Amino acid sequence: MARRIYLSFHVERDLWRANQVRGAQVLAGLERVGFFVPAEYQAAKVANEAVRDGLIAARLEGTSVTVVLIGKQTATRDWVQREVELSVARGNGLMGIRVHHLRDHEGACDWFPGPTPSVPAGVSFPIYEWDHDLRRLAREIEAVGRRADARRAGREQTRG
Repeated sequence: MARRIYLSFHVERDLWRANQVRGAQVLAGLERVGFFVPAEYQAAKVANEAVRDGLIAARLEGTSVTVVLIGKQTATRDWVQREVELSVARGNGLMGIRVHHLRDHEGACDWFPGPTPSVPAGVSFPIYEWDHDLRRLAREIEAVGRRADARRAGREQTRG
């Protein structure tokens, strides 16, 4: 069974890059991936913070890993930062994939990677370069998911 993941990315700038990653066989199928399509994002971005957080939380529901697609400007996006914060709060594992080198809708790519989005201290956030190696990506997603599962199980044992 495939891990359910949430994709976080700069919708306005990196949608084409995100679609290249989403189109990969390991991520195929909306039932396994939560993300915002542009029309939903446009409507949601004018909403207040509580509504925005509710929309993100609904997309995160049932996921165990959040994959941040890191383009040139991803780290500066408040929306992406909030997706990371809510992912950490719900116990999702995090990983980043650099996508700056993928072509956008105009055929252009960025020569240099953007900065890595910040995560809370102590939170593991491995970063990978998108290289079309689907087996490696599947292994990495599973490893991140297992670490998140283990953290959740540890928290439940300390509560009980």
